[in-house]
Amino acid sequence: MTKEKDLSPQDSVGATQSYLTQKWYYNLKYLFVGVAFGIVFVKAEIISWFRIQEMFRLQSFFMYGVIGSAVLTGMISVFIIKKFNIETIYGEKISIAPKKFNKGQIYGGLIFGFGWAITGACPGPLFAQIGTGALAVVVTLISAILGTWVYGYLRDKLPH
Repeated sequence: MTKEKDLSPQDSVGATQSYLTQKWYYNLKYLFVGVAFGIVFVKAEIISWFRIQEMFRLQSFFMYGVIGSAVLTGMISVFIIKKFNIETIYGEKISIAPKKFNKGQIYGGLIFGFGWAITGACPGPLFAQIGTGALAVVVTLISAILGTWVYGYLRDKLPH
């Protein structure tokens, strides 16, 4: 059974937050979906270091097509959610908070892009790469976790 958590109005202002909690084993579906996505990523060569290097060297359209189709799918999905006021399967309203541009996004994007080009991996496929036996990617995973921790530690001092 699901139950509601007690949250103050301030907890939900401007954020998409679920009020429902479930038993731990209900989350196994996400593990299975993640494994399925990993298999698709491997078979489609989306996690291939060589494919990623081709993209950054402007030698192939393949990855640009994958990324472009993902962006287009996301745009269409958000449009449909907003147009038809779609709710979650539990009847919760979906709200998408407006985003403000700031120069920190440029710095973050550059750092992300440089890391992606150097390592041949972005955070999503790291686990799939490790799953294929590319154990050197563990260094990239640890670096990503450490970088996230450093950002959180220095967040108040960084430009936003």
